[in-house]
Amino acid sequence: MSHVATKTDYDLLPFAGEHHEELSFVRKYIFSTDHKTIGKQFLFMSLLFLLLGGTLATVMRWQLGFPGTPLPVDILPETMAPGGIILPEFYNSLVTMHGTFMIFFAIMPLLVGVFGNLLIPLQIGAADMAFPKLNMFSFWLAVPAGFIMLASFFVEGGAAGAGWTSYAPLSTSGEFTGVYLGQQLWLISLFLLGFSSITGAVNYITTIINLRAPGLTWFRLPLTVWALFITAILVLLAMPILAGGLIMLLTDQTLGTTFFKPELGGEPLLWQHLFWYFGHPEVYILILPAMGIVSEVIANGARKPVFGYHSMVFAIAAIALLSWIVWGHHMFMSGMNPRLGMTFMFTTIVIAVPSAIKVFNWLGTLWKGNIHFTTPFLHSVAFVALFIIGGLSGVFMASTPVDIPIHDTYFIVAHIHYVLFGGSLFAIFSGITYWYPKLFGTLMNETWGKIHFIGTFIAYNLAFFPMHGIGLQGMMRRLYDPTLYAYLQPLQPWNVFISYSVFVLFAFQFIFAANFLLSIWKGKKAGPNPWRANSIEWSAPSPPPHGNFERMPVVYRGPYEYSVPGAREDFILQTDPPDSSVAPHHTSASTSH
Repeated sequence: MSHVATKTDYDLLPFAGEHHEELSFVRKYIFSTDHKTIGKQFLFMSLLFLLLGGTLATVMRWQLGFPGTPLPVDILPETMAPGGIILPEFYNSLVTMHGTFMIFFAIMPLLVGVFGNLLIPLQIGAADMAFPKLNMFSFWLAVPAGFIMLASFFVEGGAAGAGWTSYAPLSTSGEFTGVYLGQQLWLISLFLLGFSSITGAVNYITTIINLRAPGLTWFRLPLTVWALFITAILVLLAMPILAGGLIMLLTDQTLGTTFFKPELGGEPLLWQHLFWYFGHPEVYILILPAMGIVSEVIANGARKPVFGYHSMVFAIAAIALLSWIVWGHHMFMSGMNPRLGMTFMFTTIVIAVPSAIKVFNWLGTLWKGNIHFTTPFLHSVAFVALFIIGGLSGVFMASTPVDIPIHDTYFIVAHIHYVLFGGSLFAIFSGITYWYPKLFGTLMNETWGKIHFIGTFIAYNLAFFPMHGIGLQGMMRRLYDPTLYAYLQPLQPWNVFISYSVFVLFAFQFIFAANFLLSIWKGKKAGPNPWRANSIEWSAPSPPPHGNFERMPVVYRGPYEYSVPGAREDFILQTDPPDSSVAPHHTSASTSH
């Protein structure tokens, strides 16, 4: 594990200053093997799915806020919303596909596919991924997976309607939901996407182990690379479990097997075990890269070294390790043995310890820092605030006696959105704006970036924080029409308020979209290091050419050398040769080997 790159490793991956063959348009932009182009492909694909998932959310909120009222724009077919009024079975598909698109096709490829592809070679000083063609294959597996999932809306019976968790026996037969082919397409699509993730994970792990630049020891890696490395291990171990479950469920539907059919001797709880044994690590697959991004941006914004670098690395590893032994807390309602429930309750509460270490270290990094309130920094601080709220509500659900009464309520909806939407999405906004120069060579507009941040942060909290309250008052999840229940009718004004907040939140995202697209052509040209940061990618041009660096970089220090006493600048690049006139800065990351 201590291996770093030698010249031999790079013979097949030439740097920018070495010979590159001329590429056709198709090889350069479509079937590209350049990790940066593949990162951009993942970026545009997942942003489109993010837009689709958000659109589905606004339609759901219209139904919850104004049940039985025709949609303002009547464009859906009669099989979904006759006369603009959403059908109950289509509402089930909306709930299912919103979760599916957001988790599998938006947040996961954004955090792992985009930032993994863009940052790993750049931050370890490599010319490309270890297996460039496998990298291309990974993206082109994800594309048909997305098309298959989209196509399910237009088959007979519509898209899957058993929830994004597809619990059995609801998902084992179309007789329960009225969805036959749509559910099968859901299974095939996720199987393909899982295979795409596994190929990507193999590439990430191999690249980080074998292609690190000379001098880049493990404890000189940026925390983004550490987070992506550990995430890739989680993906490699978790995805095959989901794939196995998907195949079993598909054969139940098509070949007459009975793995999950209770009427024929099958065990529906087996699906829950398989799904959540994958599903809880999946939560950390979604959040660990976000933690790495935020650590990087907060240190840059505070102009200070990351507080407790080693403990941050060990906390990421501990969270990943513990994520394998907590899946049962999703199944407290399944009637499990109380002693087993106590075990899962204990392990779930323990996972709060490494999470709290990370929060403490972020606050320690900010403490007495020379704060620069840039747009990426604001998004990162918002991530920390919302992660704390989501984490605190998670502690409630880790406790069996508390989880049982609130499990099927909107309290859970609030929790998952604070952790996955509030947490992950603000980190994604932070990462995109921070590394935008390495993607397109320009900077996004700061003024519009801050307007987008303020509007998103306020609307987000107005939309999701009240869900804690209506959940505690008993409003169920996956509910088509709250006004049908007398005890929920007094809560309807809150549903209207939440729906309006979601519409505002959705509208603010068009500011981000406009800023993102216009800045590609109209944005201010960025130099190699516009954020005055330390890590290796900032020594390359913006955007880096094919091959990234003119020659193999050499690393002399850790990635967070900010405000070093005696230094000419308040940052020192990892690739800057040692300067005897600079006083040594005793950060753990700077001296470790």
